[in-house]
Amino acid sequence: MSETQAQVWKGAAFSVEREESKTPGTVIVRFIGPFTARDMYNILTPDALEEIFDPQAAPGNDLVTLLVLDLANVPYMDSMGLGMIVTQYVRLKGKGVHLVAAGMTPRVLQLLELTKVNSVIPMAATAAEAVAG
Repeated sequence: MSETQAQVWKGAAFSVEREESKTPGTVIVRFIGPFTARDMYNILTPDALEEIFDPQAAPGNDLVTLLVLDLANVPYMDSMGLGMIVTQYVRLKGKGVHLVAAGMTPRVLQLLELTKVNSVIPMAATAAEAVAG
């Protein structure tokens, strides 16, 4: 009989960073660590997560028209993380903001391909490539 063990991501705490790009109207949201419901909601409330994706520009900056979701430092994503990305893609598209996923690790890319999300959400190899268009 085989034994199943849960995978534990040692030393990889989940965090989110939002930065205004040097390119006008562009924001980069960088996820770091395992992107799972448990990790995500341990550090963020649903409202705080929504605020990270808010397309409103900071005072004095251009209106946000491109949001780059940098996933280069995400070793694993569960269905909740995937669902959150799709939800934000639809919400932002309705507001005229383009969302591009960038820098997927092989495991995250495999999930996006398996669920066919890669055929809906534009993807780029890196965040820099996504910003450059």
